[in-house]
Amino acid sequence: MSITVNYNNMMQNALGDRGIGDKELKAHLPLAKSAYEKVEEGRGKGMQGWMDSPYDQAEVVKAIKASARRIRKNFENFVVLGIGGSALGPIAVFTALKHYYYNELPKKQRKGPRFYVVDNVDPERMNALFDIINVEKTCFNVITKSGATSETMSQYLVIFDMLKQKLGDKAKDHIIATTSSNKGNLIKLAQKEGFETFFIPGRVGGRFSELSPVGLLPAAVVGIDISQMLKGAKDMDRRCRSHSIAKNPALALAVLQYISMKQGKNISVMMPYADSLKYIADWYAQLWAESLGKETDKQGNVVNVGQTPVKALGVTDQHSQVQLYNEGPYDKVITFLEVGTFRSETVIPQGCEEFPDVNFLCGHTLNELITNELYATRYNLTRRGRANYTIHIDQIDEYHIGALLYLLQLQTAYAGAMLNIDAYDQPGVEGGKDATYALFGRKGYEDKAEEMRSAKPDEEKYIV
Repeated sequence: MSITVNYNNMMQNALGDRGIGDKELKAHLPLAKSAYEKVEEGRGKGMQGWMDSPYDQAEVVKAIKASARRIRKNFENFVVLGIGGSALGPIAVFTALKHYYYNELPKKQRKGPRFYVVDNVDPERMNALFDIINVEKTCFNVITKSGATSETMSQYLVIFDMLKQKLGDKAKDHIIATTSSNKGNLIKLAQKEGFETFFIPGRVGGRFSELSPVGLLPAAVVGIDISQMLKGAKDMDRRCRSHSIAKNPALALAVLQYISMKQGKNISVMMPYADSLKYIADWYAQLWAESLGKETDKQGNVVNVGQTPVKALGVTDQHSQVQLYNEGPYDKVITFLEVGTFRSETVIPQGCEEFPDVNFLCGHTLNELITNELYATRYNLTRRGRANYTIHIDQIDEYHIGALLYLLQLQTAYAGAMLNIDAYDQPGVEGGKDATYALFGRKGYEDKAEEMRSAKPDEEKYIV
């Protein structure tokens, strides 16, 4: 496996007093070992079913591949209806592994349907989709474990009503439900209407679900080798079966971020130097924020922990964010994602001989330019005492993307154990949901509605 973690630029050798000393790192090794043991003890239990994903899906993968072949044969478009992990994972993997302009390619080159993800309820966006697709030639994948996710189910209601008006009884052939196998609204609807279904394991939460049918079906539909994704995840899991940070890269990353949080570095920037990995940073932002941002620990003590994730893209954001990272507060850890070998090469041709400050680039490649810009940015941050580490991915393919996703999930699980919080719940999200239900007059939320009505109103003097 060609994924390595270089954390030299987190240490005092590189950063001076602002870095982590060897003694401090050593002092945290017992906590790291304990976190590793807690995660291993929970493997496959509670909400840690995601750890079984690389091992227990042989039959599911076979069914997904068969369904994907049918979809590619019969439909021009494939649309995911979801939100959170149900959308961010499929977007991240699609963007990483398919042609940057996949939807614009001729069908002969695509060898699959055009791919869209609708992950919001903006009415303009929904109606814009209907301007570019023919719903009669589109398969819709509705993804929600509970079948009560307001955003996804409102999308479903709009789509299924439209399909029924146009196709009558055949509307059901255009819907695939990815949901719980035994509870919730969507499985009941699927059974009633006759939708094809794939099941989200009960012990797998949304932000940890990309290596389940949530992400595997959309990937397979566009021709991604999901078996190789799972193999990469499996090999990463086996590589991380150690409580030694010298052997377990996920554990090393978790303890480095834990120490950084204790130092007041409460912002985690992920900055891939490859457009293909741009949405891996978006996916990771949800994983890190929703898992670790918690008010209380497991004993109910108020701790208000977490690290705010920020998404950046090299080199684009060298021209928008890096000024802050170099000269602003010392409150950030920057994670660079580095690609060893790009899937194509572009030579910069000769020209602009009269302009030496341009001509020096000629004869080199864009590959060299983006890599050197990464090295230069990393060097400059380090000399200014700014904490950073690099995850190097030798190449972008199914195997390495599966491994990368699993690495980051493990890092998150270990960090949650170190912080002594529940990395798998999201009570802060539920509060917003309850308030939304109350605003719509949903039965059972009358007390919340009354609470909201009695809230102090906005004062005019603070409105300009």
